[in-house]
Amino acid sequence: MLSDRPSLNVPSANADIPLAELAAGAFARVVSVSTDDAAPADLGRRLAELGFLPGEAVRIVARGLMARAPIAVRIGTGTFALRLFEAACIRVCPEQSLAS
Repeated sequence: MLSDRPSLNVPSANADIPLAELAAGAFARVVSVSTDDAAPADLGRRLAELGFLPGEAVRIVARGLMARAPIAVRIGTGTFALRLFEAACIRVCPEQSLAS
């Protein structure tokens, strides 16, 4: 019998998260890039110039010591080191890896 209680708040497979929260080795697609008032004015433009555009595939290659900044991110044919506040500006949608 089904109850009228609300279901648990479990994120769906299509939920987007900040790139900084993506697990090392996990694949994702860029959803959006947005900066807040505390970020440098040109950060969004610089990230777009590096290739962080909606629809692009991205993967965390490695994290700094003790999972701290910087993080190595692979997008397209390039690998970039991003500080955590930069990675937090990039929203991604995790994907299932092709190996699973």
